[in-house]
Amino acid sequence: MHLKDLAGILPVEGTASPDLEVTGLSSDSRQVGPGVVFFALAGSKADGSAYAADAAGRGAAAIVTGKGAPVSGLSIPVLAVDDPRHALALAAARFFGRQPRTMVAVTGTAGKTSVAAFTRQIWEQAGFAAASIGTTGVVAPGRNEYGSLTTPDPVALHRLLKELADAGVTHASMEASSHGLDQRRLDGVKLAAGAFTNLGRDHMDYHPTIEDYHRAKLRLFDTLLPKGAPAIVFADDPWSEPTIHAARAAGLKVLTVGRHGDFLTLKRVEHERHRQRAEVEADGVLHEIDLPLAGDFQIANALVSAGLAISTGTPVDKALAALEKLKGAPGRLDLVGTTAAGAPVYVDYAHKPDALENVLTSVRPFTTGRVVVVFGCGGDRDRGKRPIMGEIATRLADIVI
Repeated sequence: MHLKDLAGILPVEGTASPDLEVTGLSSDSRQVGPGVVFFALAGSKADGSAYAADAAGRGAAAIVTGKGAPVSGLSIPVLAVDDPRHALALAAARFFGRQPRTMVAVTGTAGKTSVAAFTRQIWEQAGFAAASIGTTGVVAPGRNEYGSLTTPDPVALHRLLKELADAGVTHASMEASSHGLDQRRLDGVKLAAGAFTNLGRDHMDYHPTIEDYHRAKLRLFDTLLPKGAPAIVFADDPWSEPTIHAARAAGLKVLTVGRHGDFLTLKRVEHERHRQRAEVEADGVLHEIDLPLAGDFQIANALVSAGLAISTGTPVDKALAALEKLKGAPGRLDLVGTTAAGAPVYVDYAHKPDALENVLTSVRPFTTGRVVVVFGCGGDRDRGKRPIMGEIATRLADIVI
């Protein structure tokens, strides 16, 4: 690729070296080498403009900054754009050039990891080569790798999407975190459908209000999805109505799931130990589903996943039948063993109030003795949720550690 090939994303017209070879893209000056375009992004702790000279000294082909950024006196092109993060996402998509042909993204406070994993599993059972990307990493045919970010940065993301497409993956589901959406990490991804699970308190160290947090989630629907694309919304959450309103205003095809859903309607559910039986109505037909997972929240996640799969071409019967073979995502109400007395021991990722309440409520019906919970809160994150989680644990568990 040459610098001129990024025209339309970057203002390369009129630069002295439009034919300069571009060997890569980076927002980390330490990773810059000859031919790499450096994107100077403003962060919460540092401004990338301060590292422009370092990037130039390492052989950068050009520097991309925000308009008005204090970058001057360099011998290489300095390209000013309105939104460097958005430009980086689009440039990464163009540089790597490929992605699985059917991609979906799910946002919400809880359930993203499970929905991404379940959607991949449904597609796999329908015969598609599928992958999932999120908090637990990348899972694809012949590939299972841990990742540290729910939504990778654009360069890492599009490098990964090209690798998946080159390996024959046709379908991919991914998590869309509020950070990832707000920081434009998904802006270059071509999405076929999107989904919303729920909204609760989280990331209040990043978002000033719950409304701002919700607005970040809504970028998936009002900005990233093309008009007419399916938007799967879990209808039983208090934040579902404003999400539905925003999705419809953006011209999306809203499909709701849950007890109040009109696309997949949960008519009845019976809980058993480690599993549950559900009756789901789709297109006027009732389907009996034996879900091998415990907890109301897993029914919700399964329905959202089925909605994503069906809306992107999987037959209804195949998608709902696949729910009976789902395997839970690692660390999501994960049965890891039993005590000498036979009590089940679960590990769950719950690190926010709603998630903690969901998991403790889910295990109570199967408990003949005491519920013992060991939990913690991130030491460097939102401190306001700590007393809320303490109250939930005290109210719903018998012993709290």
